[in-house]
Amino acid sequence: MSTETLIADRIEIADLFTRFALLLDEARWEDAGTVFADDVAVHSPRGGELRGLDKVVGFMRQSEVEGQRAQHTTTDLLVDLDGDQAAASANSLVYYFRDGQAPHFTGGLRLAATVVRTPAGWRLREVRITPAWTRAEA
Repeated sequence: MSTETLIADRIEIADLFTRFALLLDEARWEDAGTVFADDVAVHSPRGGELRGLDKVVGFMRQSEVEGQRAQHTTTDLLVDLDGDQAAASANSLVYYFRDGQAPHFTGGLRLAATVVRTPAGWRLREVRITPAWTRAEA
């Protein structure tokens, strides 16, 4: 694989993690197929193990809290490419807030993912979300 291809793949995977964060922040569930593979598996303490795009989207919809918004900041992305698949990991800081107010809840997460190249581009096939810490504001 050429250096140019490796660099392009890494940039596309970094963009994928950004699209994932924005999908969550903007509650654009109809765009989930631009982030997840159809056969996605998500493992998280809140949702348990969810398999398939419809189950993941259903869980995200039901988890919405009226008037609450989130801002996900993804950092420390590490990508290990292997052809049309990659292991990727990152940290995520999540701030929960109401419009015009400071965050009332903040959390640090560790993301570990299997990413695959599809005809439509790179997609998350499996995601493991592990909380590192939380802080409720007084």
